[in-house]
Formats: sequence, C-alpha cells, structure tokens
Amino acid sequence: MHPVWTPLLLSLKVAGLATLLNLVLGVAAAYGLSRWRSPLRDFIDSVLTLPLVLPPTVLGYYLLVLFGRRGTFGAWLESLGIQLVFTWQGAVLASTVVAFPLVLKAARAAFESVDHQLENAARVLGVSEAGVFFRVSLPLATRGITAGVLLAFARALGEFGATLMVAGNLPGRTQTLSVAIYEAVQAGDDGAATLLVVITSITCVVLLMLAGRLVPDRSQLQIR
Repeated sequence: MHPVWTPLLLSLKVAGLATLLNLVLGVAAAYGLSRWRSPLRDFIDSVLTLPLVLPPTVLGYYLLVLFGRRGTFGAWLESLGIQLVFTWQGAVLASTVVAFPLVLKAARAAFESVDHQLENAARVLGVSEAGVFFRVSLPLATRGITAGVLLAFARALGEFGATLMVAGNLPGRTQTLSVAIYEAVQAGDDGAATLLVVITSITCVVLLMLAGRLVPDRSQLQIR
C-alpha cells in the first residue's frame, strides 16, 4: 500500500468512530438541554461548547491532564490495562472532544424546532417518554442532526493539534491525515503533501455540500 493511503485510512477510522460517539453523546446532551429548564442550562451549554473556541493545544493539554498515565482518569485506566496516550484510541478521544460541539449545536437547534404540540399529542395518546423521543422528536430532528454529524466528521477528519498532543506522530499507528500533511511539508515532500491536501479538501467540500442540503432554508420556512 502506498504510504500516502495509510494515514488516510487511519483518519477515516478515527473520524468514523469519533462521529459515532458524538452521535450518541451529542444527541443525548442536545435533547436534554433543549427540554431542561434551569438557570444552569446556559452555563452547561457553554462548557460543552468550549472545544469549539479553545485552541486545540489547550484541549490537548486538558486531555493529557485527565487521561495521561498520571492523570485523573489515566491512572485508573492504566490499572485496567487501557492506555490512550500515543495510541489511535487517543486520536479518537481527541477528535471526539473537538467535534462534539458541532453535533451538540445542530442537534439542539433541531430539537428546539420540533413542534411541542406534536409531542404533547403523543403523550395524550398514551405514548411513553421514550416513545415520544424515538417516534416523534428524533424523526423530526433527523435532518438537523445529520447535518451536524457530517460537519463533525469533517472536523474530526482534519483534527491536528489535540490529536498530535494526545496520540503523537507514529507512522502507521497514530499518524492521521493532518499530521501526515504537516510532516510531509516539513520533510519537503511536496508530492505527498499535495495529494493529501487535495484528498482532504475534496472530502470536506463534499461533506459541507451534503450538510448544506440537509439544513432547511430559513427563507422558505418564513414564506411557509
């Protein structure tokens, strides 16, 4: 296999797993925040959105403090035989944290746009809360959630700073697409860098176009 494709396949695996985790965690958090009425809601939303604005190196430092061998959770995981630092699983962790706010924001907006009268009608008909979520709220919010998931996948695919700090740069093991581009540029390998950049750019453009098609046109909504 050409060495260029190895980081691409690893990045796809890392981004895919990170997106699946964000799909579960982001949708759950978004639904809770969209339905919870508390003065703490905005504060919690701000904390969960921090990865969107914090520098990736700061996120990487936090993750090392928490999940490093001497970290808060790292020592406990080490006792269970689980190591995240300098592994591809660590890259999944970093990508998950960085891309999480994209799913959270899109899913919360989608849930808040659901007509509450439809949910209340289902409850009147005897549908349980779980049934209301899976049969009413979630289907109506699917388009917005899918758009957020696509954006999160694109963000996870291009993650660099936090991934480099947590997973390192081990060719064939933890070297993701963005890290491989950086190394190729540093090594003067313009051919490999150009190929990786083109692949990344095309993938992200396609994902952004798909996400854009899934987001409802506000002008059409207003006309209706």
